[in-house]
Amino acid sequence: MQSAITAEVVEPYAEALMSLAKEKNVADAIGEDVRSLVSLLKESAELKALFASPMIKAEQKKAVIRNIAGEQINPFLLNFLLLLVDKGRISFIEGVLAKYLEILRKLNNTVLAEITSAVRLYEGESEKLMEKVKTLTGASAVEIETKIDPDIIGGVIIKVGSQVYDASLRGQLRRITLGMLGSN
Repeated sequence: MQSAITAEVVEPYAEALMSLAKEKNVADAIGEDVRSLVSLLKESAELKALFASPMIKAEQKKAVIRNIAGEQINPFLLNFLLLLVDKGRISFIEGVLAKYLEILRKLNNTVLAEITSAVRLYEGESEKLMEKVKTLTGASAVEIETKIDPDIIGGVIIKVGSQVYDASLRGQLRRITLGMLGSN
């Protein structure tokens, strides 16, 4: 759960980015770039540390952003990231990007499903699960984040917002055990 101070910083910046993106008709394109940046930040503890460090000068942070982004990302997003550095808010980048994606999902009637499985899902399985989530939620589209947890033994756990659909073997065993204990 994010703190109130973080929310006060994250939301206005994410909303400003979305406002600009909608005005320029590039909300989805920027969304793709944002997803790439989120992945990069998840994979690189060093990059997160660099953005969070008050010891590293703004110009150095900007140089890193320009190196990473180069010509690959939308110029509006690049300028936005540089603005975050200028305003001393680059340490909030992960929250701002996550909030932007949340706003984009609402705009596009898309839900985010966190799918936990015992083993890696295959392409066909992901597609079937996406269709199942669409049916359960009435969403137009589904984005999935997958996690692997061997402790669930088999099956999947699907979390959409506060709703949890537990179709794991561990969950089934727990329900059977509770049923047996309840019948005594």
